[in-house]
Amino acid sequence: MNTPALIIGCGYLGARVGRAWLDSGRAVRALTRSRAEALAAQGFEPIVGDVLEPASLQSLPAASTILYSVGLDRAAGRSMRDVYVGGLRNALTALPAGGRFVYISSTSVYGQTDGSTVDEDSPTVPLEENGRIVLEAERTLREFRPDATILRFAGIYGPNRWLRKQPLLRGEPYLGDAGKWLNLIRVEDGVRAVLAAEAATPGGTFNIADDHPATRREFYTELARLLGAPEAKFEPAPQPVREANRQISNARARAQLGFVPAFPSYREGLPDCRD
Repeated sequence: MNTPALIIGCGYLGARVGRAWLDSGRAVRALTRSRAEALAAQGFEPIVGDVLEPASLQSLPAASTILYSVGLDRAAGRSMRDVYVGGLRNALTALPAGGRFVYISSTSVYGQTDGSTVDEDSPTVPLEENGRIVLEAERTLREFRPDATILRFAGIYGPNRWLRKQPLLRGEPYLGDAGKWLNLIRVEDGVRAVLAAEAATPGGTFNIADDHPATRREFYTELARLLGAPEAKFEPAPQPVREANRQISNARARAQLGFVPAFPSYREGLPDCRD
């Protein structure tokens, strides 16, 4: 591939995908608002711009693969809809035609509450506003790029990202139903999924999760043990809320992408997540 790859959203996941591409000998460009020097030091070719500022995107280049992995920077003071829907629309309008487009979405688009197993054909009726915005972004993407590959990620964890680390260290209880399901993916397996998606039939949607959903009680009990934190505590929420509760299936990604998690569950993935 002579044309460089392009990353829009070179954060926790995107930077690791970029390093994998660099290690394979590919050139990688990365859009950044303020980290140009740091990205250049890592071997990326930085492009200064902001998905919320259309005029800054006019120099976006053609790319062999575009990875779009933009998350919400709460410090920027912009709404999630501005970033996820408006920013995506701005980038899609500015990008030259062509190239593989891999979009990082979220399993928050599913709203099942009964603990059932959910696959890509399950209804997408999000319970929360965040999930509705993510689904709106997916639909915006399909308007521009019906050939895009959408990867719906479960909760990403890994080195320097322990879920609820500080509350556990402080001994704060988990408020809610500890028996409900938690769906996870170790970040290195997320990278493997993105790399596999480059060869996928265009237009597909895939759930990216490990092989074994865990209950919140199981996960946070083990995490507290590994952290040397006080024993994990669980209390009912003061006011019962309708929470999503589902087990995300990765069967389609396994069958069509050849995706096999190296960390099939949190038990294999948590022990070496050191800061």
